[in-house]
Amino acid sequence: MKKMKRTIVFAVLAFLLSAVLAGTVRLNDAFAASSDDVILEGIYMGEISLAGMTADEAKAKVNAYVENLKSKNITFGAPNDHYVSVMAGELGLRWVNEADIDAAAALGKKGNIVKRYKAMEDLKHGNKVYDLKLSLDRDLVRAVLEEQCAEYDVPPINNTITRVDGQFVIEAGQTGQRVNVEESLDKTYDYITNGWDYQDASIDLAIDVTEPKGSVEDLEKMTDVLGTFTTSYSSSGSSRCKNVENGCRLINGTLLYPGDEFSTYDTIKPFTEANGYYPAGSYQNGKVVDSLGGGICQVSTTLYNAVLLSELEVTERNNHSMIISYVKPSMDAAIAESAGKDFRFVNNLDNPIYIEGHTENKQITFTIYGVEQRDPGHVVRYESETLSTTHPDHEIITPTASQGIGYISVESAHIGYTAQLWKIVEENGVEVSREVINKSSYKVSPRSATVGVGTDNPNYAARMDAAVASGSIDTCKAEAAAIKAEMAAAAEQQAAMTDEERAAAEQQAALEAYYQALQQQQLLEQQQLLEQQLQQQQAQQQVQP
Repeated sequence: MKKMKRTIVFAVLAFLLSAVLAGTVRLNDAFAASSDDVILEGIYMGEISLAGMTADEAKAKVNAYVENLKSKNITFGAPNDHYVSVMAGELGLRWVNEADIDAAAALGKKGNIVKRYKAMEDLKHGNKVYDLKLSLDRDLVRAVLEEQCAEYDVPPINNTITRVDGQFVIEAGQTGQRVNVEESLDKTYDYITNGWDYQDASIDLAIDVTEPKGSVEDLEKMTDVLGTFTTSYSSSGSSRCKNVENGCRLINGTLLYPGDEFSTYDTIKPFTEANGYYPAGSYQNGKVVDSLGGGICQVSTTLYNAVLLSELEVTERNNHSMIISYVKPSMDAAIAESAGKDFRFVNNLDNPIYIEGHTENKQITFTIYGVEQRDPGHVVRYESETLSTTHPDHEIITPTASQGIGYISVESAHIGYTAQLWKIVEENGVEVSREVINKSSYKVSPRSATVGVGTDNPNYAARMDAAVASGSIDTCKAEAAAIKAEMAAAAEQQAAMTDEERAAAEQQAALEAYYQALQQQQLLEQQQLLEQQLQQQQAQQQVQP
């Protein structure tokens, strides 16, 4: 009995051993069949079968496939129904998971026996598909969006209003469209790398829509006069008048929405003939000189006072270097390109404002329209207060031999001032506030004149030199007038002479000039002799013990 049991056990062990040996033979046969370096059946990258290829061959095939993709057209939907088409290669398309080819080639060939066997068994039941991973050059995509697509951006056109023949005319604006570059870039990148079917494609870009400022309803309410101010330029010359009128024209019709800042300089520049300006007097380095646009400060000053009465927020204001005559001290606002002076203000109200400017009968007026929200009993006024005055204590005379006697060009004196401007608010006739809103300092400038002294007559030259030396412009005027009268009388007398009398007079004048020159020569010689004697005396004194 025991012998039979041992026989049965040996038989079972022999069966199991033979089964294991048979399985091992089958696994070895399978591994032997896959021991070369080609990729197994059923392995893909995207839609590309890699079966039977080496790793290098598979990489070459995928690279060729991606190269073909680079020629696909990508069409962007830009603003205002425009389209921009580029090839995918222009966006920097490239393949980024080449390492997965090496993994595909190693599948079923590396690892322990069980792992390799399982991989091959899995391929019998389904394909192994590696994703085809692509990327774009974000800088190239951004460049296409900014340089080609954004070209079709449509800026918003605000609702506008103009005043024609005393009536307001309103024109409706339009919405704006703008490519949102960063959002469109992300959208393009996500589509190409995740949702693309590898065919020609269209991508609608992210478009930002900007509504025009204000509304027709808001503009229709702008009928109230918030502030108006007028100055006169009746004493101005033709060129200065043209400059004032041109500057007024450039500002007229300005519409400012809430929060908008207005720059007078930016609105009326450049100061060129092409922009309607002429040479006229303006302040520069304490003098009046001709410059293109001279007189433009009267435009900014008039506007400044209309802005004050409208109680808008002034953000920049500068006084003139010297006092001006068309408004009181501290009520001016200078514009100076070389000095960087500007007059700026902000519409700090809740509604748009409209600036109307016009000139008539050598008067300039600015009127600011809007929606009046101040109480009917609210009154604002401004008072100029002079704090000090400085009068010039001398005159400046510049002689010039290039001009004859009688030529005198005078520049008026300017009194120096310090001043301040008060804003006074009344409610129903009662003063409720008083504050200083600016302080100004104006330079003192003496009266000056350029005086002609050119003459061949030494007597006249000496008299004009003495007049210039007196430091008085009025003395120069009087002496020049006297000499001119003498010259006129001499000319009349000369005209009445006969030829013999005229010749005798000229001979007498020449003789007098000779004796005068001789006298001067003798005086010079005497002076030189006295100087020599004085030097000899000083030398003798030095050698004495």
